[in-house]
Amino acid sequence: MLQKISGITLGTVRYNDKSNIVHIYTREKGMTSFLIPAQHSRKPKVNAVLFQPLSLVECEADFRPHAGIHPVKEARTWHPFQSLPYNPYKSGIALFLTEFLDRALREEEGNEALFAYLMYSVQWLDACNEGFANFHLVFLIRLSRFLGFYPNLENYTEGCYFDLMNACFVHEQPLHGMFLRPQEASHIRLLTRMNYETMHLFSMSRAERSRCLEIICEYYRLHLPDFPELKSLAVLQELFGSL
Repeated sequence: MLQKISGITLGTVRYNDKSNIVHIYTREKGMTSFLIPAQHSRKPKVNAVLFQPLSLVECEADFRPHAGIHPVKEARTWHPFQSLPYNPYKSGIALFLTEFLDRALREEEGNEALFAYLMYSVQWLDACNEGFANFHLVFLIRLSRFLGFYPNLENYTEGCYFDLMNACFVHEQPLHGMFLRPQEASHIRLLTRMNYETMHLFSMSRAERSRCLEIICEYYRLHLPDFPELKSLAVLQELFGSL
């Protein structure tokens, strides 16, 4: 049955010579896989260029009972990008976040609040002109709230540890090895204070930003089953080394 859906593109993989599979987090059904023509297909009915990293798309697809992949019949963008695909730093962030979200949201069903957060964040990144070097850090910290393991700030005081496994600040070093010492624990507190509008006011060195991203990825691996090492992590760290 043909249905219209709206979603955010989170990755494309080759299916065969004529088709690709695109993963889209949709407003209506959560994470869903769709079949689209490969870029080199002759006279494709659906333009594969529409499915760039983090593209906001609207599709009409054939949903069949018990099918895991749904052929797309028509597609269009509902928010043409102004700068995201053309700015190397923004496109680097988009590449990293598509890989990250494709893994982190793999089991997620439809969630209006989560979809609204993703949509707002993508549109904000596309529209901003400067001051977005910490965007991916703020985005990932706030994303954890929707997935159920946002850091508990209740017991934070200067000099405490951050228990990565239990997502909270503690005054004594945990017996297990998954924790941050006070200096790095303070960075978690700092990130929770940032938002997109104010994050440019918080200066971070290349080393601090890189380390924060490593910690966040480790944090997600602890709380999400089978969350892998991300290939695009090193690329993003290298790219933002020049900012």
